[in-house]
Formats: sequence, C-alpha cells, structure tokens
Amino acid sequence: MKQLITFIRKEFLHVFRDKKTLLMLFGLPIAQIVLFGFALSNEIKDSKIVIVDYSKDAVSTQITTKIGASKYFDIQQNLLSATELQAAFKKGVVKMAVVFPTNFGNDLLKTNKATIQVIADASDPNLATAVTNYVTQIINDYNAHLTNGAVQPMQIVPEIQMLYNPELRGAPNFVPGVMALVLMLVCTMMTSASIVKEKELGTMEILLVSPFKTIYIIIAKLAPNLLISVLNLFIILILSSLFLDLPVKGSVLLLVFGSILFILTCLSIGLLLSINAKTQQAAMMSSLMGMMLPTMLLTGFLFPIENMPLPMQVLSNIIPSRWYFIIIKKVMLKGLGITAVWKELTILTGMCVLLFTLSIRRFKIRLQ
Repeated sequence: MKQLITFIRKEFLHVFRDKKTLLMLFGLPIAQIVLFGFALSNEIKDSKIVIVDYSKDAVSTQITTKIGASKYFDIQQNLLSATELQAAFKKGVVKMAVVFPTNFGNDLLKTNKATIQVIADASDPNLATAVTNYVTQIINDYNAHLTNGAVQPMQIVPEIQMLYNPELRGAPNFVPGVMALVLMLVCTMMTSASIVKEKELGTMEILLVSPFKTIYIIIAKLAPNLLISVLNLFIILILSSLFLDLPVKGSVLLLVFGSILFILTCLSIGLLLSINAKTQQAAMMSSLMGMMLPTMLLTGFLFPIENMPLPMQVLSNIIPSRWYFIIIKKVMLKGLGITAVWKELTILTGMCVLLFTLSIRRFKIRLQ
C-alpha cells in the first residue's frame, strides 16, 4: 500500500509540474465554458434594423415604438429613400428593414387591411428567418390589440422579402464559412511543421551555413504551401459553382486577391507557431486547437457576432477569418466591389505584415 501511495504521489507531481498538462486540464474547460456559455447563442439580440416610414402616421409610429422597445432589435436610423436602404444592405450595416408604405394608416382605417414590407438580408438564412419571425410576432400582437373589441377586425399583413438568398438555402452561408475554416486550418497546419521539422531532423544547421539568407529560407518554406492553398481555393470555388449553384457574383479577381491576403496571413501564423514550437506534434496541435475553435465560433459563421458579449466581440476583431468571411459574403454573394471591402482588405494586409515581421524577428532570435 505504501508503494502504491508513493507511486500515486509521484504521478501527481509529474502532472502538476507539467505546465502544458495543467493548461489542458484547467484552461481548456474554462475556455469552453466561456465560449459555449456566452459566445454561442441562437437567441437574436439587438439586431440592427432600419425603419422606412413613408406614411408617418399614428399607426406606423406606434408599431415603430413597439419594435424599438423590443430587446431583439436595435433601430439604427429612419431612412427616407429606397437608394439609402439598398446602400445600407450592401454595406452590411443592417440585417432587416421595415417599410411602411404611403397612406398606411388611412388604408387600415378605410379598408381594415394594410401591408408592411419586411426586408431581410438572407445571406445568413438562419438569422434572416429569426428576425423576420420576431417582427412578424410583434405585428401580430399589434393586430390582436386592434381587433380587441372592434366591430370589424383590422389586419396588418407583413410582406416578407429575402435579399441575396430568397430561397433561404444553406449553401450561401455554409460555403463562405467553410472556405475560411478550410484555408485557415490547411495553411496554419502545413506551415506550422515546416521550421520545427528541420530542427527535429537536425538539418537546420545545414540551412544556416548555406549561402541563403534567412528571408530566403522562410520564403522557400511558404511558397509551396501558398501554391497548394491557392489550388484549394479554386477547387472550392469550382465545386460551389458546379454542384451548389453558388457562382461568384462579384469580381473573381477581387475575391482571389482577398483570399491570397488571407492565405498569407494564415501562413504567417503557422510560421510563427513553427518557430516557437519544440516538436512537430506540438506545432500541429497548437495550429489545430488554436485556430479551429476561434474560426468556427468568432467569425459569424455559426453564430452572429452581434449576439455575443462585448469582450467576445472585441476578441473577434483579431481573428483574420472574421474579416475574410465578410469579404467572401460581400463579393461572392452580394456582388460588391472593392469600395465595399477596402476596410477588411486593409485589416488583413496589416495583420499579414505584422505577423510576417514578427516571424522573421523571432526566427533570427532563435538562431542566436
């Protein structure tokens, strides 16, 4: 028994002396609880919408007030023209618009029936369905209030229109998310093993005494992975066009340019992980666990970022796949040009330059 207790004590000491094991035992469950408890929510909260009120009567004002009082919606502004509404949807600043036609209140009083147009951005079909269901419920509640005790019941009918994805297919939301996830994982995992592999095989010293400069070694490591990733990109685009009926509505060159920026950013992340890792296994695990969960959870692919707590929304800004996901949806689904995605392209460029510079500096420090 004494030997058993001694052996158990030894194993406990091994576990608590290993910082990586402690991180897996305590850090991973805490991270999962925080992410799955706060970030992952199917509930719609504070979705940005606009009101287009051509009637401006008492009834439209009352309905607008009820919508604004709901926790589900955040009214950004009251627009006046269809051009402003179209621009708001193209920029992606709003998820839904409620349009009151001219003489809305008069039509309701005279004919006991009026129509409200509800327009939603269906590039994310799940979100579009949820927000239209919520606003329909608010209108139905107002209908019940109108018909309570009335001799002739009045009825307000919501006329729903889904932009960019009227059939509410899953592919327009699924394909951009998969593109971001696949490219992120493939690029980081391929590159994360490049430098550490040379160290494990003992060939790094041979490279260092060769006439090649340090920057040439790094570029040589990244070039094959860049080519393979670009080929993966074209394969995904061809498959989505042929089998999922999801062609690129905007500029293919712009989409490829944004994709290459994203690929270079991911390769730089993998390179940084490879330089700091001691073994290939550690590098691969770091790239898999460190990139997969943030890409799935904090890009808006599975869960709207607007639903997350403010700290999670701030954290999502440093995830490159979030900005690439926006680029794909705007160019591929909405057919927008560079004026709509210049901000995301600039952010990806900055991330790429910063990560690549850090990788070179870290590599030089490791060599000293």
